[in-house]
Amino acid sequence: MASFEPCRAKMEAEGIAQSAISAFESTFNSLVSGNTGMIPESTITPVPELVHTDSITAKPNAGLLAETVVLKLNGGLGTGMGLDKAKSLLEVKNGDTFLDLTAKQVMCMRKDFGENVKFMLMNSFSTSDDTMEFFRTKYPSLAAEEGLEMLQNKVPKLDATTYEPAACESDPSNEWCPPGHGDLYAALIGSGRLAALLKSGYKYMFVSNSDNLGATLDLKILTHFADTNASFMMECCERTENDKKGGHLAIRNSDQHLILRESAMCADEDEKEFQDITKHRFFNTNNLWIRLDKLQEIVEKFGGFIPLPMIMNSKTVDPKDDNSQKVVQLETAMGAAIECFDGASAVIVPRTRFAPVKKCNDLLLLRSDAYVITEDFRPVLNPACGGVAPVIDLDSKKYKLVGALEEATVNGCPSLVNCKRLKVKGVVRFGRSTRFVGSVSITNTSDESKYVSGKIEDADLDLSAETGLGQLKPTVVKSGPINGQKPGTSGLRKKTKEFMSKDYLNNFVQSVFDAVIAGGTNVSEGSLMIGGDGRYFNDTAIQTIIKMGVANGVKRFWIGENGLFSTPAVSATIRERGPVWQKSFGAFILTASHNPGGPEEDFGIKYNTQNGGPAPEYLMEATYTNTTTIKSYKICEDFPTIDINKVGSTTVTAEDGSTSVVVEVIPSTESHVALLKTIFDFDAIKALLDRPDFSMVYDSMHGVNGPFSKAVFVDELDQPESVLRNHIPKDDFNGGHADPNLTYAKELVKTMGLDRTGNKIETDGPIPSFGAAADGDGDRNMILGSQFFVTPSDSLAIIVANANCIPFFSTQGGLKAVARSMPTSGAVDLVAKDLNLDFFETPTGWKFFGNLMDSKAVFKGKDYTPFICGEESFGTGSDHVREKDGIWAVLAWLNILAAQNNDASKPLVTVEDIVRKHWATYGRNYYCRWDFEGMDGPGANAMMDKMRADTAANTGRVVGSYTIATADDFRYVDPVDGSVAEKQGIRFLMSDGSRVIFRLSGTAGSGATVRMYIEQYETEKLDQPVASALEELTKIALELCDIKTFCGTETPTVIT
Repeated sequence: MASFEPCRAKMEAEGIAQSAISAFESTFNSLVSGNTGMIPESTITPVPELVHTDSITAKPNAGLLAETVVLKLNGGLGTGMGLDKAKSLLEVKNGDTFLDLTAKQVMCMRKDFGENVKFMLMNSFSTSDDTMEFFRTKYPSLAAEEGLEMLQNKVPKLDATTYEPAACESDPSNEWCPPGHGDLYAALIGSGRLAALLKSGYKYMFVSNSDNLGATLDLKILTHFADTNASFMMECCERTENDKKGGHLAIRNSDQHLILRESAMCADEDEKEFQDITKHRFFNTNNLWIRLDKLQEIVEKFGGFIPLPMIMNSKTVDPKDDNSQKVVQLETAMGAAIECFDGASAVIVPRTRFAPVKKCNDLLLLRSDAYVITEDFRPVLNPACGGVAPVIDLDSKKYKLVGALEEATVNGCPSLVNCKRLKVKGVVRFGRSTRFVGSVSITNTSDESKYVSGKIEDADLDLSAETGLGQLKPTVVKSGPINGQKPGTSGLRKKTKEFMSKDYLNNFVQSVFDAVIAGGTNVSEGSLMIGGDGRYFNDTAIQTIIKMGVANGVKRFWIGENGLFSTPAVSATIRERGPVWQKSFGAFILTASHNPGGPEEDFGIKYNTQNGGPAPEYLMEATYTNTTTIKSYKICEDFPTIDINKVGSTTVTAEDGSTSVVVEVIPSTESHVALLKTIFDFDAIKALLDRPDFSMVYDSMHGVNGPFSKAVFVDELDQPESVLRNHIPKDDFNGGHADPNLTYAKELVKTMGLDRTGNKIETDGPIPSFGAAADGDGDRNMILGSQFFVTPSDSLAIIVANANCIPFFSTQGGLKAVARSMPTSGAVDLVAKDLNLDFFETPTGWKFFGNLMDSKAVFKGKDYTPFICGEESFGTGSDHVREKDGIWAVLAWLNILAAQNNDASKPLVTVEDIVRKHWATYGRNYYCRWDFEGMDGPGANAMMDKMRADTAANTGRVVGSYTIATADDFRYVDPVDGSVAEKQGIRFLMSDGSRVIFRLSGTAGSGATVRMYIEQYETEKLDQPVASALEELTKIALELCDIKTFCGTETPTVIT
């Protein structure tokens, strides 16, 4: 006989409570002993009449509420309906989910009863994160209540042959399964909640499923339960023809206990009597009333658990792979505990207390006008239905999954209030104008969904030959996972040829759509933005995404003129462009940022959400998971190619007139430039630019910022086009590397009288007073004065120190908070301390700044706006958008220069003057970054691992004239959402405040980039060459990392 010991060891290693282990051992022993879990008809007797709650005359006793706890079972993912999140997060009605209505029921109950009735949830390991995030965001007062969540246990799946714990190397989480809602008792015991509730004076518990919104705390039923002194009470309904395949209540002949017999416990030869609703009249609604003190007595009687009948299900270890290992999953049902309680009882309740959603039939009915929501937030049958719910019979093969129902009702749910029966065979679509009356049967044998509109009364329709969607008809194309599609903080970047290979782009885009839709975004409402930095393959990718968007339900698109959108412009347009009903819900940005472009170089894609910022980590994780399991993608292959080079609108209407899609090509610069004009003093900037002793040049490096620089400097500030350099976007950035630094912005750097190390050189002509450069997608900036380079770290600190001269900050009462990425120098820290601003050091990645910006608006936390943030990698911005913004930083500098030069009769205050004055005030952070690009990945990782392993040994070590005060791997706990970011960079923090930092970045298909940061703070020696000031520390840094051994070089590709 198989041993339970491997299961015990696995569960103990996972930290599972002893009560759960004991309960699982009981069901396991039942399995290996040969017990099938069957309950023969010969061993039971039908239950006679039960008390109907409508006949209860006892006066409701409100005093019992103080002793009562309400618990909702919320462990189900709804995998049977194609869901991979908490089923209770499905929308039910009017934008409310099951959890919304549950929360509102609880708050309404407390108000009506005048008693703060205790409320609990039992979540599973699969639903906990989604559920608690939902409550923290929408119902923070409930989320903050002590003991809101109790976690369901998990148990091993068992090999179907050996009964040993199953293994799944591809995803170890698949080795576990929920133990069924019978785990309620083990969870109460193992978590200590049962003991805590009893100690706090709680005596009664009402339990129901989260998808049964009809099950609310009924004071009359509670009073009956208390008055009858029952130990356990089950709410039952009378079985109908629709319920005959479900379980029923019975009396066990051997001890006259009430028991529950489920369909899986019925032998084939007993099936006829099992389904006889005149014999076995009552079924369990899973609304249960439990005496907690009696539960404790039973637990003690059986040694720490309740022995429940076994339910065995045959599955595969990977639910998405039918060919994976065959397993059995052992479950128990909480209602089955009725047989363990002496003095257990049952009552009949009206159907209004039983409205669960198990199939798409139920969900369609609940969402339709056949149900209405009461003042206390219960869904009840519409009185116009005459007390009889319509019978819905959707094609079980076509509408097994919620996604199919969502597609069928994308234009609205049909009216069912006057319908008696609706049967659908095949795929169809409805709308708000669709009204079913009487008995209706619809058949569609074609492979294309057909539209049903208007009033349909007592009809038998065959839509097989009817007109369909035409150019809007989606096609499902078979595909399969492609390795390496895990997006980073800046999206997915690979070689262009890889993106152009079969299904590569399509797979990723479909995976994003699936994640976005599963996350609750209705893509049929609002607009989807698409645009990029203009690199090679941009135009083709846009057309593909449009066609896939239509197939996935998008009804409106905003495409940047010529296919162009800078990354900050996308964020600005999402946040600023209206009208409200067209607001963008998200955007695909086609960029690899500062990476080279062209057919032999890099391409990239990222998704931004409705706040204008990059997709949060959970969404990108869901996207990646989807790429590993994808089987097909949707595309409207016949959708016409859109002329994206001309501003205008194209409407494509379905042949059957059921729907239409609008593709609007919009001016790329419009929303962003309009926003910038509200932030800065354009009149003051223009006055500066018009001074005869001031000149400037802005190099767009043939990236996307060319049109934006023209819109700002030529069209708005009335400057000659000669101030612009390389402002015509090219799909290969004219063969250059559109990265605004001293190495790659060669033309600008030379014009400004500098070499690639920042040293002065002789020039042939006059040197402009001010120079700036942008990268490929317009989110980065480099600031230069005449023969003077401003480091990004200094630039950030100086903008913060002078923020009050910028209207955006001064008119809002001044700056409140600043943040920098961890590798960025500490120059801004000194300013923040001096100005008493909230300060944050974050990992690299704009999403961390975005959280701080949205602390109040999204997370209901402290308001940190107005807010400025930046990174040493030439990224600077504020809370006007949720991306770094290159042209914003340029205008910020010009606004500061204008404020310093408001008297044209005085000599020009230069960029160098402002920087040196700042150093004199705050000291100078000598700073340098070395980039080793194209390094061997394994070697670079090994180098990082070695430094990580040596952090403890290096702490306290003396190296040259420095002492390493701390060596660590940077870890960040987000103060807004509590998320934790690990392994964000190796830090060597010297006792004098100097720093050496190492980070690894894999930006595309071009190998790994090792970044080495060196920083030395000085208050007196402010005029040293950077290389000289950092010479010793640089040598120490190279020795600490030993990059020559691991990567074969000590020569950087780029020095900044």
